[in-house]
Amino acid sequence: MPLLKHNDVVTDHWTLIGADDVIPANGNIAVPFARLREDWDALQSRHGKLGTVFNNVDRAEALGAFLPRLSLIVLPFPTFNDGRSYSLARQFREFGYRGELRATGNVLPDQIQFMLNVGFDSFDIGERFPVETWKKAGRQMTLAYQRGLARPSREAEVWSERHTDAEPWAEQPYAG
Repeated sequence: MPLLKHNDVVTDHWTLIGADDVIPANGNIAVPFARLREDWDALQSRHGKLGTVFNNVDRAEALGAFLPRLSLIVLPFPTFNDGRSYSLARQFREFGYRGELRATGNVLPDQIQFMLNVGFDSFDIGERFPVETWKKAGRQMTLAYQRGLARPSREAEVWSERHTDAEPWAEQPYAG
């Protein structure tokens, strides 16, 4: 499956391991969260980066103790209108997670900007849409309404752009 990262198709250097698959001694692997909990000692002592596939029915806090050791969190979108993985991505970033957040499943080009704004940085894009459609979608918006996770090199908050010389006023304490 093609992987979009930094608005370009890149080689995926990760192997997704199933619940019953043999764990290789080397290489970058991502395992289901249940297996991460069960086999934590063996997984953290192997060579290579470690990631997990975290279902959107689990609570973000459950992954908290593992976050410093993880380099990848894969968040599935079972349907295009299931937004739970948006919330999880935002929570992981607020917890201080700086590794890769990958969206997989029913991901659509018109959702990519919103996913970037909550912290996703890579996407399993599949073959449903041409790569150019994805790339165009990845650069369509230059402003963000959300504060805190906008990528400073690419986006500014809408309020800041509209009020370049203004200070926040008392009636709008969250505006600036």
